[in-house]
Amino acid sequence: MRIRRHTKSLVALLALVAVSVASSAKAFAAYPDRTIRIVVPFAPGGGTDVIARTLAQEMAKDLGASIIIENKPGAGTIIGTQSVAASAPDGYTLLMATFANAVNPSLNAKLPYDAHKDFAAVALIARSFNLVVVNPASPIKSIADLIAVAKAEPNKLSYGTYGTGTSAHLAGELFKHMAKVNLTAVPYKGAAPAITDLLGGQIQVIFTTVASAASLVAAGQLRAIAVTSAERSPAFPELPTVSEAGVPGYAAEAWYGVYAPAKTPPDIIGLLNKSAAKAVQSEAFKKLGVNEGLVMVAEPPEALDRYFSVEETRWRKVIQDAGIKIE
Repeated sequence: MRIRRHTKSLVALLALVAVSVASSAKAFAAYPDRTIRIVVPFAPGGGTDVIARTLAQEMAKDLGASIIIENKPGAGTIIGTQSVAASAPDGYTLLMATFANAVNPSLNAKLPYDAHKDFAAVALIARSFNLVVVNPASPIKSIADLIAVAKAEPNKLSYGTYGTGTSAHLAGELFKHMAKVNLTAVPYKGAAPAITDLLGGQIQVIFTTVASAASLVAAGQLRAIAVTSAERSPAFPELPTVSEAGVPGYAAEAWYGVYAPAKTPPDIIGLLNKSAAKAVQSEAFKKLGVNEGLVMVAEPPEALDRYFSVEETRWRKVIQDAGIKIE
């Protein structure tokens, strides 16, 4: 009797598995049959928004589906990120994640989501870097000059940031730590007011995004002295990296990756990954790469998982060593 009961239980379990597999296969066969949303946890118009819209446009062509961007700014990307974590794991709600997603766990003791358990990686889309810029009238013409002046006049130099934990902020903190110099961080609400004060002499340097500074550098209104990436950029081949210019091992990157809610079916993740990889090869992305200083990646989901973990660990140390906290 006991054997029969076990047999019946096993048959019932196998039947449930078969139904579940059939249901998943049916859902995948129909996917996508409605609008896909990519949540951007920033206001419209910024670099992340532009990249997400270009990605949506190209993936929509490939998938034959409508893909819209939903901007949900607030709380340093936490609001938009949380909305995706709480969404159905069906492939119709995605997150455009950035540098902020890797540093938020170190800046916020109580996030309303788990950065690892609540998300499924889809694709690392691109990596970027910042430019180290100074006033063109400044005597600082290289990283070596910046270090020399900072050491000669401790605590007198300052650099502009765009808020606590932003790439412009942490790139500067990493520089301070590795170059063993003191620079005072001055927070601004964005690149424009920081650059205005740089030109006015109120601050001496900014570790700023390519999008915010490239045109000003080209026009001679700003002087770029280095790039923060590990390797030289084809977009600025004449500029050395901070590492080769005097701070060995220095590297600070921005990045863009797509995530789905945890438990999204692997078949759907795979389809989205292939579509994203195809999108970044488009002419639209090639043009965007030049304008934004991007290095296109579009690697498998596992690569994004590995990259995220490395970034999270690296910036946690910088944040802890500098005693950075969200006020």
